[in-house]
Amino acid sequence: MQYAIIDIETTGGTANRSKIIEIAIAVHDGVKVVDTYETLINPETSIPPGITQLTGITQEMVIDAPKFYEVAKKIVEMTEKTIFVAHNVRFDYSFVKEEFRRLGFAYTRRQLCTVRLARQTFPGLPSYSLSNLIRHFKLPCSNRHRAMGDVEATIVLFEKILAKESGEEQMEEMVNLGVKEALLPKNINLEQLHALPEECGVYYLHDESGEVVYVGKSINIKKRVMEHFAKVTEKARKLQEYVDDISYEITGSELIALLLESYEIKRLKPIVNRAQRRSYFPYVIYQYTDDNGYICLDISKPSAKVRKGLKVIAEYPKTGSARGYMKRAVESFELCPFHCNLERSSQPCFNYHLKKCNGACIQQESAEAYNEKVLQAIDYLSTIFEEDFFVIDRGRTETEKAVVLVEQGNYKGYGFIEEEDMTGMEALRDTVQAVQGNPETAKIIRRFLAGKHRAKILQI
Repeated sequence: MQYAIIDIETTGGTANRSKIIEIAIAVHDGVKVVDTYETLINPETSIPPGITQLTGITQEMVIDAPKFYEVAKKIVEMTEKTIFVAHNVRFDYSFVKEEFRRLGFAYTRRQLCTVRLARQTFPGLPSYSLSNLIRHFKLPCSNRHRAMGDVEATIVLFEKILAKESGEEQMEEMVNLGVKEALLPKNINLEQLHALPEECGVYYLHDESGEVVYVGKSINIKKRVMEHFAKVTEKARKLQEYVDDISYEITGSELIALLLESYEIKRLKPIVNRAQRRSYFPYVIYQYTDDNGYICLDISKPSAKVRKGLKVIAEYPKTGSARGYMKRAVESFELCPFHCNLERSSQPCFNYHLKKCNGACIQQESAEAYNEKVLQAIDYLSTIFEEDFFVIDRGRTETEKAVVLVEQGNYKGYGFIEEEDMTGMEALRDTVQAVQGNPETAKIIRRFLAGKHRAKILQI
């Protein structure tokens, strides 16, 4: 087994916004270094003063340096069939992977983090930063915060860990994310798992007849699938028993991965999936206004004809699910149980005595004040959208965008479009493939939009 010990210097701290300005690679065969490579890289952007102060790399130094695409082939060749090793590997690997993504290539390597290895091998140190480990172990480092200088220190640290009695075993377990080959299904091996993409999408686990037994989504398909086979649980046991093959669909967009997963589970009804299998939602929470002007909520199982006349907020598969959400809304927004039809009495509700209701049940709280809270609760509960819009998210490539359409109150489908083809609303609409929505997909979209994301909303 060979290891490519790597360090990079960059223009900033995040791979999708910053660029590599220097890279160093030392190929190690487990005994000694057998090859090295280092180069400055022209990032085709400015180097912040703080980075120059830290690394000593100036704009003038990189003007005549090769651009990343000019050294990409060398990086591929040196790291091919090796383990990608770095101190805080997530940082270095994410930058190299992103640079390749910008070129339209998928760069995938098995990874090993010397921070995690050092923490396991030398427990009890106050810090596992490279600077602290250099001081603690007196590691040689000819030029700190330059790529090859940091690689030199990491090599010595790596060899110290490797020299430990269980060092090689630790490394193997960490590289394979805890997966033991003996626990894998008979027709699945570690090589297949490592070949899975480290991209966002949906994966399908098939049995020997080709039937899908499990559908899942992840922002890192390879990592999630390997986690399934590393665990010792009843679910993992079933997967070890059933799985014979793995397929996947890359989406780029996490929102589309979530929506596609929900759709596929309902369509395929895989035997190992338990959540999201239901496709029948007969119970509803709906709203109405009483004679005193208070907006009230109630739960019902209406016929199709009656349902058309209700102002439906949300749909549920079971009455228990509807009541559970209603109770959470009452607690979260200090609603009156009487006006949510959870209590029926002419007296003050129970929550009023607990000071969790401000007295809407006895008109002590004005309808205007109470209704403001109800509207917030309705927004929290709603699986129906009031407006039509597109969600524009990252696509599967650097130049592609993902498109999700919400129209007439419901999720309508998704598609992908090249940025240069985004000429208007009709172009976006034409790219959308119709997909059957459901109340759960509406909740998925609402949760996504309420979280941290870089997607854009275009109102129609």
